[in-house]
Amino acid sequence: MSLSGTQRVEALNAKAPRPRQSDLTVRARAAADIAHLHADAVDADARFPTEAFEALKAAGLLGAMVPVHLGGEGASLSDVADLCFILGQACASTAMIFAMHQIKAACLIRHHGGSPWQTAFLRRVATEQLLLASSTTEGSGGGAVRSSAAPVEIADGAIRLIRDATVMSYGAQADAVVTTARRGADAAASDQVLIVFPKDGCRLEPTLAWQTLGMRGTCSLGFAMHAEGKPDQILPVPYAEIHAQTMTPSAHLLWGSVWAGIAAEAVERARRFVRKATRNADGHPPPGAPHLTKATASLRTLCASISAGLAGYEAIQDQPKALTAAGYQTGVMLLKVEASELAVETVMSALRASGLSGYRTDGDASLGRHLRDVLSAPLMINNDRILADVGPAALIDQAPTSLRP
Repeated sequence: MSLSGTQRVEALNAKAPRPRQSDLTVRARAAADIAHLHADAVDADARFPTEAFEALKAAGLLGAMVPVHLGGEGASLSDVADLCFILGQACASTAMIFAMHQIKAACLIRHHGGSPWQTAFLRRVATEQLLLASSTTEGSGGGAVRSSAAPVEIADGAIRLIRDATVMSYGAQADAVVTTARRGADAAASDQVLIVFPKDGCRLEPTLAWQTLGMRGTCSLGFAMHAEGKPDQILPVPYAEIHAQTMTPSAHLLWGSVWAGIAAEAVERARRFVRKATRNADGHPPPGAPHLTKATASLRTLCASISAGLAGYEAIQDQPKALTAAGYQTGVMLLKVEASELAVETVMSALRASGLSGYRTDGDASLGRHLRDVLSAPLMINNDRILADVGPAALIDQAPTSLRP
């Protein structure tokens, strides 16, 4: 019996040693220390976190998910989620860029279909520590990632794409852009493909600046994108499958891990403030102390939700039908809504626990950057859009009849 491309990859990875999570964690914490040192400057100047990514590349973490036989470490989604959580505590922009890179890597790893070009490119990601940017937001469509306006043109053994990429995080700093496009000029907007364009075949002309409240270091400018390459750079699997099986769950789980990291650091800063204030007042806690309890409770709920989501995904990650089932898709999208709102709630409670010290921008208890960064969470694929999209499913869904899975 012959094996599919995915089965061959799984067989190879089964024989290869997996990285120890403790080793990944040690490397991530070292990079996070550097990210923390520069986090305020990255935020103030709205600049790319260069120092943090030099450290991440030196630690070999950009290729963590790439299979071992292609030069990577074969890390799981849960492994990478923990790294996102660690980085989120240090610098939200660094963590979000890292998460978005890993989401694109996950798509290429799962859906390369054995293509020699794609597997060779994944080997480069691991060995050269290439940084992957994502381009799924286009024109006036905003966050409608399952709809593309620009078609990929295929002629004379070459491909070309001209795209109005209204938001592309760290596009100018990336080594390659992974983008959606219509399959062709006659294709429906939802008939999409996913394409990899290394930077030597991709010209980006800035069209929109990035002056935002938070996540300023992601450098999510708008670009007019002009890209050329070979047909092999198009993944052989329809984007509809990639989106359901990999893009949606990995995005929501890794983003959620970043937000949980931001929230965890906010709670820790609030805890240190309340402890110090209590000691200085002869054991009398400050007025906002009850909000620390609320922050701790919501953080625990947030982390538990993400952990359960990761376990749920990894239990069915090799079952395409289960991943594309309406119930699972609805659940993982609602997880994004829950995680983003819990993260905001947690940071707000931490701020109230810290009072004026948390509101200030010049002290150890300052939470201004954390609050501004986490406020982006409900807007990344707007929660209102998600709730509207899953509304029809909610009408036919049934309430649980048991607390058992």
